[in-house]
Amino acid sequence: MDAFHFALTGEEKDYLKNCVKMRIAARLAGKAVAVPEPPTDKLREPYGAFVTLNLRGRLRGCIGHIVGDLPLFTTIAAMAEAAAFEDPRFPPLTREEFEAVTVEISVLSPLTPCPDPNLVEVGRHGLLMRRGGRSGLLLPQVPVEWGWDRETFLDQTCRKAGMEPGCWKDPATRIFWFEAEVF
Repeated sequence: MDAFHFALTGEEKDYLKNCVKMRIAARLAGKAVAVPEPPTDKLREPYGAFVTLNLRGRLRGCIGHIVGDLPLFTTIAAMAEAAAFEDPRFPPLTREEFEAVTVEISVLSPLTPCPDPNLVEVGRHGLLMRRGGRSGLLLPQVPVEWGWDRETFLDQTCRKAGMEPGCWKDPATRIFWFEAEVF
């Protein structure tokens, strides 16, 4: 897999983080808000992305759209609202929590089949496991945060999909990999 070369300027990153905050603030206020037009054409390009919310160093919500079929700025705005209010692992974000929440955005390269699990690099690749009707995804930063090695990362992605650890060795399990620009 060639390295994912997707770079955003400081202005573009600030714009996307402001989109997240605006969208969540509007929902908390019970208002609809139009996301302002992006400052560059790059933000109109179709990319998959995740929005992660952390509160006092702990996950508070994380939702993404893995397929790049919408403009990046549109995807970020929608995933911001989903991470704050629709992550089934958490109750909806409150106004008090919003004041202290930190935002992390992950812009994804296209998903491609992983030719060999031994090529997976912790910290570089994100993974998606799929078998039958089950699938699970972990972003590239997750194994780094948890101190996992490659095999543990593969096993934990299986668990995220609701499958047994080691499912990645089963030929019926499809493994996809991707890279991400995280900020």
